[in-house]
Amino acid sequence: MSRLQDILAISKNAKAKLFKKGTILQKPGKLKPYAYFVSKGLLRSYIIDSKGKEHIYMFAPEEWIIGDLEAMEYNQPIELYIDCLEDTEVIIFDKDCFFEYQLSKEQIINNAQLLYRRIGRLQRRVLMLMGTPAIDRYKYFLKTYPELQNRVPQHMIASFLGIAPQTLSTLKGKIIRSKD
Repeated sequence: MSRLQDILAISKNAKAKLFKKGTILQKPGKLKPYAYFVSKGLLRSYIIDSKGKEHIYMFAPEEWIIGDLEAMEYNQPIELYIDCLEDTEVIIFDKDCFFEYQLSKEQIINNAQLLYRRIGRLQRRVLMLMGTPAIDRYKYFLKTYPELQNRVPQHMIASFLGIAPQTLSTLKGKIIRSKD
C-alpha cells in the first residue's frame, strides 16, 4: 500500500487534492492551518518581511510534509505562505488527523522516523544559517535536495540559503572551477 493510501485509509479528515503551479495553499492570518503531504510535485513555505522580501523556510518535494506546525499546535493564526512551484498532488491534513488512534505500531514508528529526519534537517539548516559559510550551506542544499537545483529558480535557492542571487552565481562558479 502506498503512503497516499495509508494516510487516506487512516484518517477521515485527510483529503487528496491536485493543485496547479502557482496556487497559494495557505496565507498568513488565516485561522485554520493544514499540513500537506506531497505525493507528486513541489511546494515551498516562506514569509514576506516588512520590506516585501521573501524568505524561504522550506521546500517540500515528493514524500515530504509541510505546514505551519506552530499555528497548528498552538491554535494561532498562520504565519507561513505555502504555494505550489509545480503542479502538485497533496494529501491535506488538519490537526485532528494526527490524533486519530487507528495507527498500527509500524505506522507510528515510520511516522516518527520521518518526523525525526525532517526535524534533524531543519535543525542542521538553522545551525548552518547561524554560522556556516555560504558555500557550505549551498553544498548541504545540494546534498539534501539533489533533485531541486533543476526544479527551483535560482533566486529561490538563494533566498533559502539566506544569500543574494549574485552570491549564489559566484558560489556555483567556484564549485565548477574547483572540479576542473
